[in-house]
Amino acid sequence: MDDLTSRLAERVRIERESRAWSLSDLADKSGVSRAMISKIERGEASPTAILLGRLSGAFGLTLSSLLARAEAPGEYLRRAADQPLWRDPETGFTRRAVSPAGEAGLELVAAELPPGACISYPASSYSFIRQQIWVQSGTLDFREGEATSRLEAGDCLELGPPSDCSFTNPGTEPVRYLVVVVRR
Repeated sequence: MDDLTSRLAERVRIERESRAWSLSDLADKSGVSRAMISKIERGEASPTAILLGRLSGAFGLTLSSLLARAEAPGEYLRRAADQPLWRDPETGFTRRAVSPAGEAGLELVAAELPPGACISYPASSYSFIRQQIWVQSGTLDFREGEATSRLEAGDCLELGPPSDCSFTNPGTEPVRYLVVVVRR
């Protein structure tokens, strides 16, 4: 288990315990099984982006906020070499926290989704934030509720009201994009 996965396991436990929730409480609120939450907290399982999206939504946090709390709270400069990289063990999706984990209320996240991969997040993941997606290279099919937008390099999309969303790479090359997150 790498250092970030270890810190993430601890962060999930801290978030749950700070709310005085049992494993069953968190399972009920997130839709993730007690057994999986327990494995994540003990560092025995590497959570997928989908699971982290469900857990962060149950906590009233964005996925980015949950990961930032695990990464390095209170920093104001984040050098390229120090930007934490997280990899979804199921899809190969990678997420790099570009911005410092300070108190600005703004997050920059660089993402890469392999060819053919798809990640989905429930509406609860977007309840407390506004986001824009800026595609750097490749093609991204972004589904927001019932609407799907095909984004190419240079395209930028602002998300609407919270709804279930999915990111799909229909291409043969990785799609690289930047997500700008502003907390409400």
